[in-house]
Amino acid sequence: MTQVSPAAPRGDSRLYRICMLLARLGLAYLFFTQLWWKLPPRFGCANDFAFPVPAATNHWDANGSSGLCYWMGLESVFSQQDRRVLIADMRAAGGPDFGVNIKPLAQANALLLDNVIIPNISVFGWLVWLAEFWIFVSMFIGLFTRLGALVSIGISAQLWIGLANIPRPYEWEWAYGSIVLLSIALLGAGRGNRIAQALRSLT
Repeated sequence: MTQVSPAAPRGDSRLYRICMLLARLGLAYLFFTQLWWKLPPRFGCANDFAFPVPAATNHWDANGSSGLCYWMGLESVFSQQDRRVLIADMRAAGGPDFGVNIKPLAQANALLLDNVIIPNISVFGWLVWLAEFWIFVSMFIGLFTRLGALVSIGISAQLWIGLANIPRPYEWEWAYGSIVLLSIALLGAGRGNRIAQALRSLT
């Protein structure tokens, strides 16, 4: 005998759909705004695809770079420094200063960047741009949104590992962490969810 779950109240169902629609369109617009500063074929890079380099003063030398080269280079430069995330500074209330050092993750990320992606930026730049374009299209149209959410999780998690709380320019970790969490939420809002529910109702 199959167990029939009670239907969700119509108001709750409508509110859920509205919230998911706004979240999906919001994520679509976020990635839409990020397409234009790294347009192919140069991906916003200046100075013949130069990348920032470590420097004795000021932590790094921009080396005339910009666009995708600038931000990828910063991920590499700051990967060798201790970097804490998930920080909860409770000292003002007499508590601890909590945080997690992600230097090992940042170093692994930089290893991939330095040895695979940066030397082949003319190819991987396309992959990055097309991935972000796909996120925009899938979320805006509402087509294959689970795949779009998965790609968004991958892109935003990589950015979080590479850039969260770097000191100069300071990148607030939750600017990236919030995108990861929003993408995870939208992973459960795709059409596959409704198909699975329909199949369960038949058994």
